[in-house]
Amino acid sequence: MLMTKEGRPAIPTLRGWAISVLMEAGAIHECEEHGWMQDRADPHARERAVLLARQYPPAGTSPEEAIAEMHDVLDSIGDTCPECPPE
Repeated sequence: MLMTKEGRPAIPTLRGWAISVLMEAGAIHECEEHGWMQDRADPHARERAVLLARQYPPAGTSPEEAIAEMHDVLDSIGDTCPECPPE
């Protein structure tokens, strides 16, 4: 696995980077049973993720591109796991 100077795994795609930042900020989480990404619908966590994207976009990416990718990721996932039975 590729590692960055900080000891974290290198994220090879902008989408992977966006997922990583959204998870770190607590805006999304992974279904423990099936692994699907789920939106936590937490506006404060989304704000934290956008601030991180604005301040620390990946190399070669503008803050606007990084934020747009985060919104694309959030638009592509729901708040429930498609494999879990409805409650």
